[in-house]
Amino acid sequence: MKNIQERIRPSADLRNHYNEISKQCRENNEAIIITVNGRGDTVSLGYEEYKRMKARIELLEILAEADEDVNTGRLAPIEDTFSGLRAMLKEKCDG
Repeated sequence: MKNIQERIRPSADLRNHYNEISKQCRENNEAIIITVNGRGDTVSLGYEEYKRMKARIELLEILAEADEDVNTGRLAPIEDTFSGLRAMLKEKCDG
């Protein structure tokens, strides 16, 4: 998994330099951590990076559920499992 570069900027920069921050997020795939009073408050990501991150998290959640199913004996034929995964991935790519 690739590491996302992070930069820290105060909230005033978000107001005064939004276009610059937006460009950093989009073009450099950077996460900009916005601080308020020196403490992390929010994170800004480019939309495409957000979608990739969200898809990875959803996949990890599915894998965790599958691991739990194996541990508790809830199993299904492999063909059914892969058909379901293919359908879910196709839906994510088309959506």
